[in-house]
Amino acid sequence: MKKSFFVLLFFVFSQLSFAQLFTKEKIKNQENIDKMKYSWGYYLGFNNYDFNFDYYSDLKDIQVEKTVGFNVGLIGNMRINDNLDLRLEPGLIISRRNISYDESYFENLDFNDSDLLREVRSTYIHFPLLLKFSSNRLNNIKPFVVGGFSAALNLSSNEENPDDNTVGQFRTKRGMFFYEVGIGIDLYLFWFKFTPSIRGVFAINDELVRDNDNLNSPWTSNIQTMKTRGLFINFTFQ
Repeated sequence: MKKSFFVLLFFVFSQLSFAQLFTKEKIKNQENIDKMKYSWGYYLGFNNYDFNFDYYSDLKDIQVEKTVGFNVGLIGNMRINDNLDLRLEPGLIISRRNISYDESYFENLDFNDSDLLREVRSTYIHFPLLLKFSSNRLNNIKPFVVGGFSAALNLSSNEENPDDNTVGQFRTKRGMFFYEVGIGIDLYLFWFKFTPSIRGVFAINDELVRDNDNLNSPWTSNIQTMKTRGLFINFTFQ
């Protein structure tokens, strides 16, 4: 589904670019905005976070119920040349995921329905460092691709909590690292530059904190890695 969304959005952006290319030249808005060495802005947006699990044994997959979260942050842009920029985009990312286990994880154990469900709330302070590769400007639009790496601090982490899943505490790590890739389009309006974009975010490190009884825990013992992956839709104003 995510792959199809990327393809669809890229197709829309391409059509917009060609529509601008084959029409007569228009008056350029914000003609000098991209000539500044440094520029600033902010973004608002939405996220949809998931978990990708790798397992030790062939049990049924853990299911993840995804919800729509919220993004807000600042942008610092350094111009390298007409087609390349270095960007720092610190922001606040709020998300929630619900995970559910199949009963096979609790074979020969006493359990109730609440043991099959866990809620994972995350509040990330997100620090991406990105390279933005843009096409040449076509009238008042400029498509681009962006990629790079980011670090995040999870303010909702309970990594240091001595309690574990036996008392309902599903624990995640505080520090995370990601790689990111996305596409977008700069729209030069009369008063400012507006940029819708879509980006995939993929964790590099494992986020799961194992239960204290690691060898026998039905919640964590079969999980080899649990890595966050997500989709961002951001709207930037510069």
